[in-house]
Amino acid sequence: MKKIVVLGSLNMDFVIRVKEMPQIGETVLGEGVRLVPGGKGANQAYAAGKLGGAVTMLGAVGEDVYGEQLCQNLRSVRVDTKGVRKLENIPTGQAFVSVYDSGDNSIIVIPGANGELNREMIEQEMACIDECDYIVMQMEIPLDVIRFVKEAAIRKGKKVVLDPAPAVAGLEDEFWKGISILKPNETELEILTGKKPKTQEEIKEAARSMVKKGVETVIVTLGEKGCLLVNEEKEEYFPVHKVNIKDTTAAGDSFIAALVVALCEGKTYEEAVAFAQRVSSVVVTRQGAQTSIPWRNEMEKE
Repeated sequence: MKKIVVLGSLNMDFVIRVKEMPQIGETVLGEGVRLVPGGKGANQAYAAGKLGGAVTMLGAVGEDVYGEQLCQNLRSVRVDTKGVRKLENIPTGQAFVSVYDSGDNSIIVIPGANGELNREMIEQEMACIDECDYIVMQMEIPLDVIRFVKEAAIRKGKKVVLDPAPAVAGLEDEFWKGISILKPNETELEILTGKKPKTQEEIKEAARSMVKKGVETVIVTLGEKGCLLVNEEKEEYFPVHKVNIKDTTAAGDSFIAALVVALCEGKTYEEAVAFAQRVSSVVVTRQGAQTSIPWRNEMEKE
């Protein structure tokens, strides 16, 4: 079985249910708060593990109860956590997630240990990267770590998958060269390109601009409108069936995890995207982040 390394953030999420987003200066009442494991990196590793992938997590947590809970949670779905560093006197990352009745959400992240990851720590875990086939990263960890790992992975012939969240504007063209898969949503694509695409053709053109910078394949997720795949060989739109949306918190994380698991199994891009859409369509009909992600046997019954 091909192996996946996820390098990214691990956070404890404080999830608040609220009817609608407050205006500036407005106080609103929430409907309760839950503590749940999260972080884009941990979510993606958890989802890939739950969907049957062979996954190792690289990242950092604090030497605290939240950090231990996050690692235990990953191990519960057979994710290897030997590459998760526990840092003294640094708290585990935290995220404050507001989920609205519309199903949309907004998130404030306190990086904590995630922001302390550095090249030296990663160099001690290079054996994990040597053994993997795909390395999946997001942008909730320091940019210099992402650059270092991307370049090392490309030299070693690994597939590099980047979820540009949160997106960073103005990155040099060299940063994008050699990335196998870039998976922005519409907002992230706008930030990365400096364009404001509205129509499908404008979104295609913005995605093409990233391919011209050296990305092999761009997959733009469009929420309930589906997704768009662009590379030098093809441009293809994938619609998605409408579902009753309850919570979109882990939709993007589950999509990228399912995509990579399917590719590891030898699926084509078309088959992998279709599987990823099916998984994320299940996720948005459930409450929570990692708790909303289906097991592989659930998807096989679909």
